[in-house]
Amino acid sequence: MTERLDIHAIDPKAQQAVLAMERYVRESGLDAGLYELVKIRASQLNGCAYCLDMHTRDARKGGEDQRRLDVLSAWREAPELFTDQERAAFAFTEAVTRIGDGGVPDDVWNAVAAEFDQQTVVQLLMAVATINVWNRLAVATHQELPDA
Repeated sequence: MTERLDIHAIDPKAQQAVLAMERYVRESGLDAGLYELVKIRASQLNGCAYCLDMHTRDARKGGEDQRRLDVLSAWREAPELFTDQERAAFAFTEAVTRIGDGGVPDDVWNAVAAEFDQQTVVQLLMAVATINVWNRLAVATHQELPDA
């Protein structure tokens, strides 16, 4: 696939807007390992090869277990590999990413609210929103994978 458009080369200010969101999440105090898993799960749902490549590498560098990365797309089938907090965050990530399928169901919201304080729920919501923006930019433009 040929890259359609290099957003940064055309208008660096456009990318800066999303980087501001990214900076907020990174500086918010949200657990970095959880953030990587959320980015990977949303990127799986959105079919974003560029982001999957980046964030699985980052997760491994951060010490994430390869087995957990291997089964993340089927996390419900391997609940013993993920904490209650992680499972609540994954369900939340899926609902927010697929917001057009009926919003965020009350049971998903209640589960994330039971596992995290309100400040962390804000951070998670911003994390999911941010990776979804990155995914949409990369998928729409056919952003090329970096060299391995």
